[in-house]
Amino acid sequence: MAEPVNLNRFRKEKARAERKARADENAVKYGRTKAEKSLDTARRDKARRDLDAHRSQDDADT
Repeated sequence: MAEPVNLNRFRKEKARAERKARADENAVKYGRTKAEKSLDTARRDKARRDLDAHRSQDDADT
């Protein structure tokens, strides 16, 4: 005789697998690697530092 199957567990596992598959597709389609994110952050910080270095003292007070 076969083991009884819990249909609720089966349904939830199937839904979980579908959500994971959709998340993986979106990560490939829209995601960026950690290296790309850190490069963008470093570039943004450098641009901000360069801009601050070019400001005059009068601009810093206002």
